[in-house]
Amino acid sequence: MSSATRKTRARKLAPSPAEPLAHQVLAGLAQHRIATTSQLRRMLRPDGTRQLMSRVLNRLRSDGFVDCTVLPDANRTRTHAWYLTQEGARLTRDLPVLRGRPPYPITSATAASLKTPHTLAVVRAHLAFAADARRLGHEHGPWDWTPEVSHSIGEGERIVADAVMYYTAVESEHRRKLSAFVEVDRSTMSSERLAVKLIEYARLFQYEAQPVGRRRQASVGPAWLRWYPLFPRVLFVLTGASRARLENRMSDLQAMVAQHPLVAGFAREVRLGAAVLEDLEQHGPAQDVWMPLVGGKPRPWTDLCVAVANAKC
Repeated sequence: MSSATRKTRARKLAPSPAEPLAHQVLAGLAQHRIATTSQLRRMLRPDGTRQLMSRVLNRLRSDGFVDCTVLPDANRTRTHAWYLTQEGARLTRDLPVLRGRPPYPITSATAASLKTPHTLAVVRAHLAFAADARRLGHEHGPWDWTPEVSHSIGEGERIVADAVMYYTAVESEHRRKLSAFVEVDRSTMSSERLAVKLIEYARLFQYEAQPVGRRRQASVGPAWLRWYPLFPRVLFVLTGASRARLENRMSDLQAMVAQHPLVAGFAREVRLGAAVLEDLEQHGPAQDVWMPLVGGKPRPWTDLCVAVANAKC
């Protein structure tokens, strides 16, 4: 695909300016929970100005639909993180792009400040994929990234993915539909707890729900087939520590794949990878920045492989 063709596709796939920007901002905050002014501009108007986004946000704040918290900054600049008020959440409840996703009002600046660091890191990951998609002429926009997706894994337990990503890679006339569970780790939990996430995803892969109050019936397949035609890849995005520490955390994820029987079987069916968030932002997710958790050299997230007996990918 030529550079000119990719640029034309990127313009067509960006959020439509025909829809009022204020409506898109409300929908974007309902979808992504919290975002800074700069993140909302890059998400909704990548070719627009910061001043345009600021005017819309300030008007929505005056109307009582959004509010913000000011982030601490070593450079003493004022960075605002925006979120919906209860009134703003009420307005977005019936938006078509949010069908099936309840609004997520935040009741106070204190509540916002507790959620802000992790939520903004998740938005950063989304924006890295979105920028790559625009550059390559692929399809991945604000509504193709759903945060905080919860699934039962049996025994009354649930797994909550930081996000589920949908992405369409367009190569000539071929369209390749991809999806991924994304886990964003800011190095605030132990490496062991992070690696346990792989056990939970392996349990989700095997979990088969049974109708309540009925005898056990013949298997109708894994529960995840209700939502996904193929089980999504699992991508760990790491940040918040030195390069050496982040590489150690990746090694611990690889060790879990190699040593835990349930996870090892899972890795023979599902593609698993880990990358550093800053590498995604600097180089793009489509570059060789993903470490396959089954071993092997770094590669693009679209080119991860499953485990093969006695071999690395």
